[in-house]
Amino acid sequence: MAGLPDLGFLSQSASLPWLLGAAVLMSLGAILVLAGLTALFGLHPLRFMTRTLLGLLLISLGFLEGTITVGIQGYRALAREDLAARIAVQPTTPQHFIAILNFPDGRRESYSLAGDEIYVDAKILKWHALANVLGLNTAYELDRVGGRFREIEQERNAPRTLYALKQEKPVDLFDLRRRYAFLSPFFDAEYGSATFVPVSEPVELELRVSTTGLLIRPVAAPPKDR
Repeated sequence: MAGLPDLGFLSQSASLPWLLGAAVLMSLGAILVLAGLTALFGLHPLRFMTRTLLGLLLISLGFLEGTITVGIQGYRALAREDLAARIAVQPTTPQHFIAILNFPDGRRESYSLAGDEIYVDAKILKWHALANVLGLNTAYELDRVGGRFREIEQERNAPRTLYALKQEKPVDLFDLRRRYAFLSPFFDAEYGSATFVPVSEPVELELRVSTTGLLIRPVAAPPKDR
């Protein structure tokens, strides 16, 4: 959609140096491990231990860097407030509507939803000081969009309409952080954010992400010429 900036956190070209760095670390580590084995065959146990341990450390760091680089794909850097999507809502029948989402990267998706309100949630990755030094900042990924009924009984009993917004990737850092505590010095993935607004009439909306979470606003009408 014209006018939407590219807010990609790590584009393919931007992530290439990180992947190359990971490859260099792992290659150097492998060389040191081989040098350690050579020292072992030469009956130099101290050289074997130091070279092997340093090599394994470099391999681990390279693997971690590569994992983070792959896992961050799909997440977007979060500044003070970013435009995450523009949403065009068109009611079709009572408590049913079409929502068309236009994303900053040019993708356009349409969803048929049931309810009185449109609901969107996201995952938030908050990097700690250790990772901030490497240039990694708070990032987000839109997770789901759905319809939300205002009445609790309908919300419990009516058919739910909920769709995934996140892009499939081989590594999901949000899930990794929740499973492995050793990643805690690098980033936090303990919370998400959600927002919803009524959709009783056709409307253009902006989905925005701020440091306090998600919010949805009507698109401001352009000023009329006098």
